[in-house]
Parts: sequence; structure tokens; C-alpha cells
Amino acid sequence: MGFLPIHLLFASFLCFFSVLVSGSGRNFPILDFEEGYSPLFGDDNLVVLKDGKSVHLHLDERTGSGFVSQDLYLHGFFSASIKLPSDYTAGVVVAFYMSNGDMFAKNHDEIDFEFLGNIRGKDWRIQTNIYGNGSTNIGREERYGLWFDPSEDFHEYAILWTQSLIIFYVDNVPIREVKRRARMGGEFPSKPMSLYVTIWDGSSWATNGGKYKVNYKYAPYIAQFSDFILHGCAVDPTEQSSTCDHSSKPIPSGMITPSQRPKMESLRKKHLTYSYCYDRIRYKAPPPECVINPEEAKRLRVFDPVTFGKGTRRHHAKIRHYTHAASASA
Repeated sequence: MGFLPIHLLFASFLCFFSVLVSGSGRNFPILDFEEGYSPLFGDDNLVVLKDGKSVHLHLDERTGSGFVSQDLYLHGFFSASIKLPSDYTAGVVVAFYMSNGDMFAKNHDEIDFEFLGNIRGKDWRIQTNIYGNGSTNIGREERYGLWFDPSEDFHEYAILWTQSLIIFYVDNVPIREVKRRARMGGEFPSKPMSLYVTIWDGSSWATNGGKYKVNYKYAPYIAQFSDFILHGCAVDPTEQSSTCDHSSKPIPSGMITPSQRPKMESLRKKHLTYSYCYDRIRYKAPPPECVINPEEAKRLRVFDPVTFGKGTRRHHAKIRHYTHAASASA
């Protein structure tokens, strides 16, 4: 595993502890698309609206589409407001994620929000995941049911990434906290990453383990994006130096506030449907960084006694060990 130069680590440290604020992005500037992003793939399936601040990504029989941040970042707060496609969306995957797979093919890092479509009458689901230093053999997925219809209106989805933790937010409510633990070794994301946004065909796995595929008679599938925030320590990919202005770009400290903590616990209690830490089919013993919550374990066993109980047979839904390989080349 390679190490970042000491000046880059020090700059990131100063950048993050210049102020202590909660994980809200409401005080951060909203960017025009062309200020922060560039098209990735999909040609005219990527549509920038006249206001310059909103983007539509289309998926049809020809291709999906996507865009990527112009800068690499070492830590920061990243968010967008997203409205997902409606009606029959089985097999459709919308992804809002950070990765450096283009620079570190064999030891990449990744932080994922994935939105998984469904058949008519069934809800979209959210999947979160992280990889560090190419640790794709250990999937750290969690899945959640949604407590709203994400195709009716825009909702804010955000990633906070610091040197010591990662927090996923939905509408400013934290849904998952990943703390850096010594037992993870080098498997916590620690190298500069870009922010990617894509829509693509995940028929082979996304809905009931691939049972339900994308049906292109409902195409184009259109995901809508606005309110882009890219607030982090930008890194020069050639000189490996940070351009973070410590005085003008304070980054959230990563503290979950006393008012947010019970909201997160309540949300997880009601809507968490999968966590790798409790999966007895994939892991006979929990991965070493897992901290087992007995109440959470009990709820998941009731929800799915095979996966979260004794693990005596294969679960019907596939969980992927590597994400987005097809999205950038679709």
C-alpha cells in the first residue's frame, strides 16, 4: 500500500479541524454543473438544463449516462438533490459515489450510494457500501427501504468523508456511520477520489438478484439532479498536493449531533433491511471491524432468518462485491 506525502496529510488534517460543524451541507455553495463536473459517458443521454444547475441522466436501449467531478478530493462533504425515475424501474441502478478506480486499478477506494429500482408497486431501495485499498473481496453493504417515494420529488443525498469516519445522509439525517478502526487495516478509503454520478442497466443483480430485468418499453428512464455540492480538499493528481484553502473551506468535523443520533437510530430500526455485519451466509464470523448491536441483530433475524440466522442456504438476492465497473463504459 502506498502512502500520501506528509504535507498532503497535514493539509487535510488542518482543513478538517479548522471548524466544528454538523454534517449539513446547507451552508456550502451550490455549484453550476460546469463549475464542478464534466460529462463521463452517454453523449446526448446527459442533458444539462438551461439554468446550468440541473442535469438529467437518461438510460435507454443504447446506453446509460454519467458525469464526474473535475477535481480529485481527499475528504470532504459531497451532496446532490436527486429525483429518481418512476413506474417500472426493475434492473435500473442510479449511483452517486466516490472512486479512484481509474488511478488505482488494483487497490482502489470507493464510497457508494446506489439506488436500486424495482417492479411496479414495489419501492426503490438504497444500498451503501465502502471499499478501501482494493478490498472488493469483503463487501460492506447495507440496504434500506425508503420512507418516501423518491420519484415524486427531489431529496438530498450526501457523503461526508473524513480521515476517521464516513457518514451517509438522506435529507440531512444520517443513515450510516462508518468509523475507521485499527482492525480494518488499510481497508478504510484513504486515497484521493473523484465523485461520480451514473445511471445504468444492472439487470444481472439489482432487483431480486437479477430475477427482474430492465424493460426498455418504459425507456427512457430519467434521473434528475440538482443542488450540487462539492466541498472538499482538492488534490492535484500530478503533484499530489492539496489546494484546500483552510480559512475559506471549512469541512464538517463528522460529528453526529445529539439531535441527529436518535433520528438515525429510529430510521435504522424501521428501514434497515440488510447489513453485512449480520450476514451469516457470507461470513461465518462478522468481519473484524463490525460492532454488533444485539437489538439490530434480532430485528434482522426476524426480517430474514436464513441470511441473518444460521445461514443454512444461499440467500435469493445477490450482493455484489465490486461496483460500477460497467457504468463508465456502458
